[in-house]
Formats: sequence, C-alpha cells, structure tokens
Amino acid sequence: MTPESDDSLTWLGAAVDEAIPPQLRLEWDRHVARAPVLVARQGIFTEHGRAFAYQLSFRSPGHRLENPSAWSARQHEEATAHVLDATFGRADLEDVAQGRLLFVRCPRAYLVGELRVPHRPDRLVIEVSDSVDPAVIGGIRRLRAQGFRIALPNFTNVPSERQLLPLVDFVKIDVRDLDVEGRPVVRAARSYGALVVGEYVERPDQLQHARELGVNLFQGNLLERAGVLDRADARPVVP
Repeated sequence: MTPESDDSLTWLGAAVDEAIPPQLRLEWDRHVARAPVLVARQGIFTEHGRAFAYQLSFRSPGHRLENPSAWSARQHEEATAHVLDATFGRADLEDVAQGRLLFVRCPRAYLVGELRVPHRPDRLVIEVSDSVDPAVIGGIRRLRAQGFRIALPNFTNVPSERQLLPLVDFVKIDVRDLDVEGRPVVRAARSYGALVVGEYVERPDQLQHARELGVNLFQGNLLERAGVLDRADARPVVP
C-alpha cells in the first residue's frame, strides 16, 4: 500500500466519522458503555450452610455457554481474562465478593507469569490448570510467595496431583466419585492440611456421604445454582 493510499483511507475514515450525526454517536457511546459485563457466581458453603467463598466463571451475553472442554488454550485464557477484568478490573469489588474469597480457574499462562494475575491475594484464590510441569510448579511457588491461596481441582489421587498437595490450600473433589475409594482420596487430599471442597453436590445423600468422609466445604446446585452478575455499572479501574 502506497503513502497516497494511506492518506486516502485516513481521509475517508475522517469523512465517515464526520458524517455520523452527533445524536447517533451519543446513542452508540451509551450502548457500548452499557453493554453487559457478565460473570457467573456460585457459592461454596461450610457444612453448616454458611457461605465461605464464591466460584467465578465465564458468561457471554447473548450466547449459550459452550462446553469448556472443547476450548482451545487461547479461549480459556480469554475467558479467564474476562472474569478477572469484570471482577477485579472494576470498582465495587465487594459487590461480588461480599467479604469472601473468590475462586477463579487460571490456565497455564497465568500460572507461569505469561499473563498477569490481579494482585489481590486477600480475595483471589487461584485454581490451577489440569496440566502440571516444572514451570507450572515454579509459578505456583511464586504465587504462594506473593500471598495467593491455591486450589487444586478435580483431585483423583494420581501421582501428578499428589506432587502439588504441599503447595495448595484447597483440594476440590467431585462428590459423584466418592462412592469408589472415597475415603482414601479424601485422606490423601487432606494429608498436607488443605481444606477439601466437595464439588457437584446435586443430591442430599451426596452431601451427607461427603460430610461423613470428612469433606470440609461444599459446592453444587443442591446448595446454590450459579447466578449471573452484570458488572457493566461498576466503573473500570486503572491497574
């Protein structure tokens, strides 16, 4: 493209901007400013039913949520960026947190320092990705040194997960898997002092069984379905 064509495109863009009526431009700016900024929130509860923390996850306005297991690494990163920006990148954080911890699943790029984690160790609990390698372990150590609490999801007591147990504060177990070797899995999860979170609690018998096995915290639709918060009215803040 020649310099002359660059100048022509610049002139054309300016002419198009000039042709937009001021009222239409104002209405568009208002629309953009009020576009939904959504984040899903589900409670994590104590055995006595008190809200202990919240799990945050991605929601997109006007679109059904696709199966995250089919996402690419880039899609996971973009979804996490949206959740972190909608939550920690806007004012009135306590409208979301209500004084409680906020669990957010963070893919590898956040753990190894390629993408920035908001410096809010007082609120943010970093849920690690499923794949573990030396760089991830080093990143988790670095985040812990900064004061962050770490959660290990989908624990099934395999060696790759057990190596992380000394580094995590919460271990999450699918209660639907506790019928088979439930007690050894819970015992291993607690072996370094972590609190155990029972996920996907859908029925009262699952809740009772998890309690009997020594699970500390509980999450699932039986206790609370995920609600969707719109953060559009919260003012963006400069990092």
